[in-house]
Amino acid sequence: MYYETVFIVNPDVSQENTEVLTNELVEKIEKAGARIVKREYWGVRSLAYSIQKRNRGHYALLVTDGAAEVAKLIDESLRLDERILRFLTTSITELSDEPSPLLRRRSTAVTEEPKAETETKAEETTDAAKVEPKAEEKAAKEESGEATA
Repeated sequence: MYYETVFIVNPDVSQENTEVLTNELVEKIEKAGARIVKREYWGVRSLAYSIQKRNRGHYALLVTDGAAEVAKLIDESLRLDERILRFLTTSITELSDEPSPLLRRRSTAVTEEPKAETETKAEETTDAAKVEPKAEEKAAKEESGEATA
């Protein structure tokens, strides 16, 4: 059976310490005889509502393959850790190799930014090309002695 666990770590904890916390959890899971199928770090995100006077948190996802006792072990470990704001473990029937929707959305946002930058650079180049002929015309008129009013 596959279990998907999403947990939120206190934002006061650094990203490196969040990784350490996740590694400790992974070690406990593997010692219990289960295996990690997927592991994702979603970054610091805003919470839907305030939890322990915090409005943000480090989000992480673990998908495990093991018995129901492993899910109970995960829940117990997360419940006892004071750095964890919230967690949810659910059983899933279908396993996907694709990244989670949050990770996909983040990767598409990152790939769209360079496109937007190149588009603005292209616009700036065309604007500069429009300005340059006018400057050349002005210089040519000044050389020929024509006065511009």
